[in-house]
Amino acid sequence: MKLDAFKHGVALILATTILVGCETTDTSDEQPVEPTAEQQSGNAAGSDEQLTEQQLAEQKAQEQAMKEKAAMREVRTFYFDLDQTSIKAQFRGALAAHAAFLAENPSSKVVLEGHCDERGTKEYNIALGERRGNAVAQFLKVNGVADAQIEVVSYGEERPAAVGSTDEAWAKNRRVVLQYQ
Repeated sequence: MKLDAFKHGVALILATTILVGCETTDTSDEQPVEPTAEQQSGNAAGSDEQLTEQQLAEQKAQEQAMKEKAAMREVRTFYFDLDQTSIKAQFRGALAAHAAFLAENPSSKVVLEGHCDERGTKEYNIALGERRGNAVAQFLKVNGVADAQIEVVSYGEERPAAVGSTDEAWAKNRRVVLQYQ
């Protein structure tokens, strides 16, 4: 019984293979047809259209990239962890967009305002705010921004973004604000 089913399956596969093989046509006897001048000009116009479409696609991609960079430059406040001056990974893209803009526009200048939460002495917080501002300045310089375009100012704890002695308020106050001039 099983052998009969196997025979039928093999026969079906063989028949299908023969039919598929017969469907192909031999075109070796046909002579190639030369395109007319009108067809050639149409093909040239078609390739121009494709080139134009490709250029439009590239232009759209460039515009999209510019919009994304502009959107990233909208981020002008960069937050830090407690007692830290290292730039968080989430802000590197926005800082890179600012750096690219500043490198392309050497007449533009920025002030980097360093801030801290209320914990720590006034002197310590002024120094920490300056170190944070310098960390952002260093990032910008490494990415092509000239020294003359950057000014660092530390306000320490004097200009809080959020008033209060909570973790949320302190987190909002540990920051560098980038101001274009």
